[in-house]
Amino acid sequence: MFDQIPTAFLFFAAAILVFAVPKGPTRGSFMLLVPLIAGYQVWNLDAGIHNQVEFFGFTLDLMRVDKLSRVFALVFTLAAFLSNLYAWHLRDTVQQVAALLYAGAAIGAVFAGDLITLFFYWEGTAIASVFLIWARRTEGSYNTGMRYLIIQISSGVILLAGAALVYRETGTITFENMTLGSLGTWLIFLSFGIKAAFPLLHNWLQDSYPAATVTGTVILSAFTTKLAIYALARGFAGTEILIYIGAIMTLFPIFFAEIENDLRRVLAYSLNNQLGFMVVGIGIGTEMALNGTAAHAFAHILYKSLLFMSVGAVLHRTGTSKASELGGLYRTMPLTAIFCLVGAASISAFPLFSGFVTKSLIIDETGAGNHPFVWAALIFASAGVLSHSGIKIPFFTFFAHDSGLRPKEAPTHMLLAMGLTAAISMYIGISPDFLYSLLPYEVEFHPYTAGHVIGQLQLLFFALLAFGFLMRTGIHPPEIRAVNLDTDWTYRHFLPNIIGNVARTISKVWSANGAFWHRRISAVVTRLHNSHGPEGRMAQVWPTGSMVLWIAILLGITLIVNFVS
Repeated sequence: MFDQIPTAFLFFAAAILVFAVPKGPTRGSFMLLVPLIAGYQVWNLDAGIHNQVEFFGFTLDLMRVDKLSRVFALVFTLAAFLSNLYAWHLRDTVQQVAALLYAGAAIGAVFAGDLITLFFYWEGTAIASVFLIWARRTEGSYNTGMRYLIIQISSGVILLAGAALVYRETGTITFENMTLGSLGTWLIFLSFGIKAAFPLLHNWLQDSYPAATVTGTVILSAFTTKLAIYALARGFAGTEILIYIGAIMTLFPIFFAEIENDLRRVLAYSLNNQLGFMVVGIGIGTEMALNGTAAHAFAHILYKSLLFMSVGAVLHRTGTSKASELGGLYRTMPLTAIFCLVGAASISAFPLFSGFVTKSLIIDETGAGNHPFVWAALIFASAGVLSHSGIKIPFFTFFAHDSGLRPKEAPTHMLLAMGLTAAISMYIGISPDFLYSLLPYEVEFHPYTAGHVIGQLQLLFFALLAFGFLMRTGIHPPEIRAVNLDTDWTYRHFLPNIIGNVARTISKVWSANGAFWHRRISAVVTRLHNSHGPEGRMAQVWPTGSMVLWIAILLGITLIVNFVS
C-alpha cells in the first residue's frame, strides 16, 4: 500500500500536517523525517508504470519508475533532507511549507510519465519556490519574486501549448524522447530551456537565487534547473543543437563570475556554467554521455548546495555576502572554511572529490565524439570554474585579507548539514562505483587512471598559476561594490526606457493634435454662437424685406436640390 502512494503526495501531505506540528525541534524533526521516508520509498520502488489515473479522457502516468527517474528522485530526496537540516533553526511556516511543496513538485515531475502530469508539477515548482524569495520580506525580494514567477509560469504555459500541439500531431501525450521537427516540440524545448537557463534565457537565475533567504537559496539551487536537465535528458537526448548551447553555457558565465562582488551571484553564474556540461552530455546523447549528465547532476546538487551553505552561513553571521566586505573569517569560522574548501575542490574536479569522477564522463565522451572545439571549450571552462568558484569563493571569503569581522562559527545544525554534504561529496570522489551503479546505463569507466589524474592535475595547477599571476600583476578584477550589467539589462532597463520614451512621444503628439482640433472646433463653435446665439445677428429682429430675401434663397436652394435629384 505504501508503494502505491506517489512520492510527491508524501511531501504534499506533510505540507498540510506541518501546521499541526509545534514549531521548534519537533517541527524540525518532522521536516527531516519526510524526505527520509520518501527516499526509502524511491529506493524500493519497482521499475514500471504506477498510479495511472483518468483525467478528461487522458490516461495520466503519475509514477514512471526507471533508472533515470530514480537517480534524480533519490538525489532530490537527499537534497531535501540536507536543506531541511541546514534550515533547522527556521520558525517560518511559510518557508517550511514552501520547501516541502517545492521538493514534492520536483520529485513528482521527475516521475511524470506524460506531458500533462509534467505540466502540473512544472507549474507547482514555480509557485512553491517563489515563496522562498518572498520570504525575505523586502521590497526588492518582492519585485524579484514577481519577475521570477512570470518567467517560470511562462515556461509552464509554453510547455502546455507545446503538449497540446504534440497531441494534435501524434495523438499521444506520453513524455518520451522527441525530435525538433514541429512547432510543438520546439515549444517544449523552449520551455525546458527557460528552466535550464539557456543563454539569453538565464538571467532569472542570477536575479532570483541571491535574492532568496539564506536557506531558500540552498533549496532553490537543488531543484529547478536540475529538473530541467532531467526533462532535457528524457525528452531531447541526442539533439545536436544542445551540444553547442551547452558549450556556450559553460563559457559566458565565467567572465561574469570573475567580476561579480556578491558571492551568491558568483555561485549562481557558476551554477549556469556547470549546467552547460550536463547540456553538452545530453546533446551527445550516447549512453556514457547520459550517464555523465545524471552523475554530474547528482554531484552538482551536493557540492553546489555545500558552497551555497557555506556562503549562506557567512551571510547568516555577518549580514553580508559581498567579497569586498569579507576576508579573514577562517579565524572564527574554521569549520565553515574547511567545508567551503571541500565544495570548492569538488566543483573544480580535484581527484578524490566528486566533480572529478562525474565531469570526466562528459569530457571524455565529448572528446571521443569528434567534437574537438566543444571539448576544448569544456577544458577551458573547467579551468575557469576553478578560478571563480574553486579559488575566488573561499579565498575572498576566508583568507584574502582581514576584514576585521569576528563572527561566531556557524550554528551546529548548519555545520552538521555542511559536514554531511562534504562527506558525501568526498565519498563519491573516493569510491564512485556506488554512484555509477545508480546511473541509467552500465558504466565501464575508470576515472583513476594515470592519464586522467595527471591531465586533470596539470589543468588545475595551470589554473592556480594563472590566478596567482593575475592577482600579483593586478590584472584580476578587483572586488569592489558595483552593479554589473548582464543581458537582462535589455528588458529591465533598455526596453522599458525605449517604451517609455515612445509612449511619452506618442502622448505629446496626441496631446498636440488634440489641442489643435480643440482650438479649431472651439473657433467654429464661437463663430456659430456669435451669429446664431441668443445675442447673435441671426437672433435679432430683421426687416420684412430681409426675411423675404432669405425665404427666396431657401426656396431657390430647395428647387435646385429637387431638380438635381
